[in-house]
Amino acid sequence: MKNILEEIQNLDPQNPGLWPVPFQLALGVIVMILLIYAGWHFDLSKQRVDLEAEKVKEVEHMETFDLKQRRAANLDALKEQMIEMEQSFGDMIRQLPNQTEIAGLIVDVSQTGLSAGLEFDLFRPRAEQPAEFYARLPIDIRVTGDYHQFGEFISGIAQLPRIVTTHNINITKLEGGRLAMSAQAVTYRAIGEDE
Repeated sequence: MKNILEEIQNLDPQNPGLWPVPFQLALGVIVMILLIYAGWHFDLSKQRVDLEAEKVKEVEHMETFDLKQRRAANLDALKEQMIEMEQSFGDMIRQLPNQTEIAGLIVDVSQTGLSAGLEFDLFRPRAEQPAEFYARLPIDIRVTGDYHQFGEFISGIAQLPRIVTTHNINITKLEGGRLAMSAQAVTYRAIGEDE
């Protein structure tokens, strides 16, 4: 062992070609190990990080692809649904009266209340409220009657051939068992292109 240590101390670092063969092989193995480690550490580890990032991107792209594929598979059904909605929308627009039918519709609402046996204390149409393609015409109503008459009135309004909605319904009890109902009936009309 002492002999080996003396040989190592006598090695000329400037001229490794003259070293004994076992020392040259040991130095070669050490250099090779250092090169492999440096290559792995500086090159392969960066590539592994890049590979992991690409795997994440691949998963994201696959999820996007699956989502778009499902949408594409449902495209025909969605087109059919869109056509049905457009037809339904057209039917609803046709249910909106034009300007000349509003007066008749107001008469229909008041006649529905009278035929239900209600007594009108207030029937006041308000100013028209224009929206994008239709206009709202609110009507303040205050009537007296009994519970069943109110139900018959609201049911009758719902069965009118045109769209009429009721809002802000408030029922109070009066003397003698009678009831008072205040509400707002809203009818709609289509706004013409000239408006």
